[in-house]
Amino acid sequence: MIDYTNILNNIKRHVFLNPNEEKEFISILKTTKIKRRQFIDQPNQISQYRNYVVKGSFRSYFIDNQGKEHTIQIAIEDWFVSDFYSYITQTPATLFVEALEDSIILQMTYDDIEGLCKKIHGLSEFFRVTTEKAFAFSRKRALSNLSMTAEERYLEFNDRYPSIVKRVPQYALASYLGMSAEFLSKIKKRISLKS
Repeated sequence: MIDYTNILNNIKRHVFLNPNEEKEFISILKTTKIKRRQFIDQPNQISQYRNYVVKGSFRSYFIDNQGKEHTIQIAIEDWFVSDFYSYITQTPATLFVEALEDSIILQMTYDDIEGLCKKIHGLSEFFRVTTEKAFAFSRKRALSNLSMTAEERYLEFNDRYPSIVKRVPQYALASYLGMSAEFLSKIKKRISLKS
């Protein structure tokens, strides 16, 4: 039996749900095990689920016209992951969302969430607040990519998410930070020589 404590605590950090509202929310959750390298979203398919990571890690990325991968998001436990543009607009996805480890997720469909948000104001508020925070973070990340050096971006990310740096493959982290895995390796080596 899955424990819903973490996702409910995540919601409680932003809004209040009474016990009946919590039960209604839990009733729409589908627990799914995902194998490493398995996709939960792929281009040209509409993203059906908002996914909450119970265990494991994921990355969302796209492949450009030259065949190069660009990682848009890395997600670990207690984070949501999907091709959010596809999910929110219910249009075909442009991103691959892939498990980096064997994982467990809680999935909620677009229709279920929309239905509950009409009934439960707190849930609607939760998704509004978290969507706004995600948008603000993506803006900050875009500015960092334009204004910071590769080394500064790595150091900032390592300060904020040291556990992710240790867990995810170097190619995924490098792609997220906008550099090659080889260049990230040189940065790490240079930093270790300084300390």
